[in-house]
Amino acid sequence: MTSVRTRRVGHKGAAEIEHGNTTASFDAALSFGVDMIEFDVLSARPDGTGELYVAHDYEDLASRGPLTFAEALDHLTDARFDEVEFDVDIKLPGYETRVLEMLRERELVDRVLVSGMFPDGLAAMRAAQPGLRVGWSVPRVKRDYTERRATRLPAYAALVAYRAALPRRVGRAIRAGRCDAIMANWRVVTPALLASVRRAGGELFVWTVDDAARIQSLEALGVDGIITNDPRLFS
Repeated sequence: MTSVRTRRVGHKGAAEIEHGNTTASFDAALSFGVDMIEFDVLSARPDGTGELYVAHDYEDLASRGPLTFAEALDHLTDARFDEVEFDVDIKLPGYETRVLEMLRERELVDRVLVSGMFPDGLAAMRAAQPGLRVGWSVPRVKRDYTERRATRLPAYAALVAYRAALPRRVGRAIRAGRCDAIMANWRVVTPALLASVRRAGGELFVWTVDDAARIQSLEALGVDGIITNDPRLFS
């Protein structure tokens, strides 16, 4: 498994160095030699309508003058980024078609992996653009429940069961053509998960890893990509 070169992916660009999902963060990620930049796309309203912005959630969107998706794509199509891939993470369903249209307009379809936690939306994009690479993000959670004392024990119990069932689930999804990659939280990554993804012909990306020792361990395991807020940890 160690023959795979693990791709270095900057989360929201380089969110530990500059405010995430900004052009400054993208530039910082580039300066530290990432292979791929991950950034989030969110619609102005929860029903999927309105302007598309580069933001992680509505709290993030309200806290600053956010970058529009169009502005982000215009920045990232600069020649400086020609050797970099992009992970476009769709936060909610309802605006996938518009994302695809804007990627087509800038001839970026071949350089992106579109990811998200809602398989139906990814399937719709794949149907509209058969060559598009899509990644299913697991698990579908908004926060890490293992970090709170009140929810820690039940969260760990649920995590054990989820981790045991996940290899079979993702293997079926990849073989059925519903996704090309699995974007997995580091807590659910196991050798069995990687083996299942490999057998099915997919790739495994791990999020969000901000510990140098864990990065080294995942590189040794042979995952396809590691997503971090701090790309300086790769060196």
